[in-house]
Amino acid sequence: MRILLVEDDKGLAQGLEDALIRQRYVVDLASDGLVGWELAEALTYDLILLDLLLPKLDGINFCKRLRNKGDRTPVLLMTAQNTADQKVEGLDAGADDYLVKPFELSELLARIRALLRRGNSSSPPILEWGGLRLDPKNCQVTYCDKLLKLTAKEYELLELFLRHPERIFSQNALLDHLWSFDDPPSESAVRTQIKGLRQKLKQSGVGSDLIETVYGLGYRLKSVSPPNDTLTPPEPTPAVPRSPTSINLSTIWKKHRESYLTRIAILEQATKALETGPLDRSLQQQALEQAHTLAGSLGSFGFGKASQYCRQIEQMLNGETQLSAEKIMQLSALLIDLNSELSLPPPASVTPTVPLQPTVDAEEVPNSLNTRLLIVDDDLALAEGIATVANTRKIYTEIAVSPQQARKLIAENSPDIVLLDLSFPDSTEAGFELLEELNSHSTPLPVVVFTAKESFADRVKVARLGGRGFLQKPISPPQVLDAITRVLSPSSPPRANILIVDNEAEILDRIRSVLEPWGFHLILLDNPQQFWQTLEQSTPELLILDFAMPDLSGVELCQVVRNDPRWQDLPIIILSEERNRQIVERVWNAGADDYIQKPLVEPELIARVLNCLERSQLRRKITGD
Repeated sequence: MRILLVEDDKGLAQGLEDALIRQRYVVDLASDGLVGWELAEALTYDLILLDLLLPKLDGINFCKRLRNKGDRTPVLLMTAQNTADQKVEGLDAGADDYLVKPFELSELLARIRALLRRGNSSSPPILEWGGLRLDPKNCQVTYCDKLLKLTAKEYELLELFLRHPERIFSQNALLDHLWSFDDPPSESAVRTQIKGLRQKLKQSGVGSDLIETVYGLGYRLKSVSPPNDTLTPPEPTPAVPRSPTSINLSTIWKKHRESYLTRIAILEQATKALETGPLDRSLQQQALEQAHTLAGSLGSFGFGKASQYCRQIEQMLNGETQLSAEKIMQLSALLIDLNSELSLPPPASVTPTVPLQPTVDAEEVPNSLNTRLLIVDDDLALAEGIATVANTRKIYTEIAVSPQQARKLIAENSPDIVLLDLSFPDSTEAGFELLEELNSHSTPLPVVVFTAKESFADRVKVARLGGRGFLQKPISPPQVLDAITRVLSPSSPPRANILIVDNEAEILDRIRSVLEPWGFHLILLDNPQQFWQTLEQSTPELLILDFAMPDLSGVELCQVVRNDPRWQDLPIIILSEERNRQIVERVWNAGADDYIQKPLVEPELIARVLNCLERSQLRRKITGD
C-alpha cells in the first residue's frame, strides 16, 4: 500500500513517515501542497494523508482539485483547528476523514486502516490462498499456521500479489508500488526480492512456483485453483471502465492538419527572426499564442510528444525577446522534432495523455437527446473532435470560435452547458469576461473551463466566477465529455433508508430533526434487542449506532453486522460522548466507517452521512453490485 504524506512540519512528518513505514506502507513525503500535487498526478496512491494548512496549496484546495479531476483516492485531513466549520469545509471539499492534532498514533493508524478497507472493499481484511494466510493488521504471514519470516519488501510483494491475483506486474509496476519516490532501488532489486520470497515460500512448504514469471511481461500469482478445503483467493480489483467507444479522429486531423502546420510556420518565423536580433513584440505575442494553442491541442489528437515540444517552445519564448545562440539552436531543434512528430500518421484512435476516469454514460444525462453543448474555442479542429464524441453520446453541439460569436449563439438559443477556452487572440481576458457574464444571468449557465494554461491563480479565479469545472489541455475528447456529463447530472442527496439505534429518545429526535429535511427515510430504534429483526426488515443503506447502550453496545452491533456476508459493506457510523484512545480503537477495529462525537453538530452530521452514502454508492457502481 502506497501513501502520500503532505506535511510541512518536518518533525511531525518524519515521525509519521517512520511509523507508517513500520506498518509496511510505502511512503512518499512532500513538504508543501504543490509538491504533493505533482506527486499525486505522477503516481498512484492508495491513500493521501494531508495537512490542512500547507504552503503554496492548502489541504482544502488540494482536495477540491483532486475531486474535480475525478480522482477518488481516499484523503485523510490533519489539522490543529478543532472547529465544526473547519471539519465541514474539509469534508465538503472531498476529504474522507478528518483528524484533529494532537492525535494518538494508534487512532491515526486505525483511521488509515478503515479508509483503506473502505476503498478496497473487494479485498478482505485477511488474504488467503490455499493454506497461505496474510493478516494486514499485524503484518504476519502464515502457512498451515506456521509463521513465515519475511523481510518488509518480501511481505509487501506477497501482499500485492494476493490482493491482485489475476494481474501481471511488470518490474516497473512493482517498483512504483513498493519503493518510495526518495528511495530509488537498483535495477536488480525486483529480481532479488522475488528470488528471496520464492525461496522462503519453498522452505515453508508453499512451493517456489506460487509466483510465476510471465516472460516479457512480468510476474503474477500462479493461476491455479487452491485446494477445495481452503478459501478462494480474493476477487481481482475491478478494472476502471474506459470510454464506451474508441473514437477515431484521424479524419478530423487530416482535415485540419494544414492549419496546425500554419501555426508552426509562425513559430519558425519567430525563430528565424531571433537569429538576426531582438524579436518584435507583436511577432513574439503571435508565436506565444500559437505555441500555447498547439501545446493544448496536439496531445488531444494523440501527439503527446508534439504537445510537450510546444510547451517547451512556449516557455522559451515567454518574456524573452532575445535569446542566446545556444537557446536559438535548442529552439530550432525542437521545431525539427515537432515537424518530424507530425509527419507520422495520426494514431488510429486517440490515446489520452492522462489516465481515464470512470466514464459516464449518455443515459445518465437527463434528456440527453435534447442536451445542447456550446464549445467556445478558436481551435476549430479540437472543437470538432469534441463534437464528434458528443454526437456518439446524443448531445447536440454548436461551436463558437470567439466569445463574440458565443454571445450571439446564446442569445438565439441558450445551451444547457458551455465548454469555454480562456485564451483568445484578441484578448487574454476574453474567456474570463464571458464566464463572468454567463454566471451573472438570472439563470446562470454551467460553464466548464478548458484551457492549456496551468495557473493556480486562474483556477482560483474560475472558481470565484462560478466555473463548474477546470480541464487542463491536453486531454482526450472522451474525457472532456465525461466531465461535462458529470456536471449535467450532478449528484444529489440520496433518498436512502437510515437505521438509527440509540436508547435515548432525545438523541433520536435530534437526529430526526437534522436528517428528515434532507429526504432520508429514517428508522428509529430505541431497543437494541430488536436490532437484527429491524435490520432485516428495513434493509437500510446506512447504520448510525450509539456507542454506549444497555446490554448491547454500538461496537457489538457493528461486529454482528460485519460477521454476516450480506451486510459486510453496509456503511456504519458510531456516536459517542467519549473520545479516548481505547474507545476509538474499538470503533475502528469493529469495522465502523466513521465516528462522530456527541454533542452532535448539525453540519458535521449531515456532511458525514452524505459522505458515507456517496462512497457506498460509488463502490457499488464500480463493483457492479
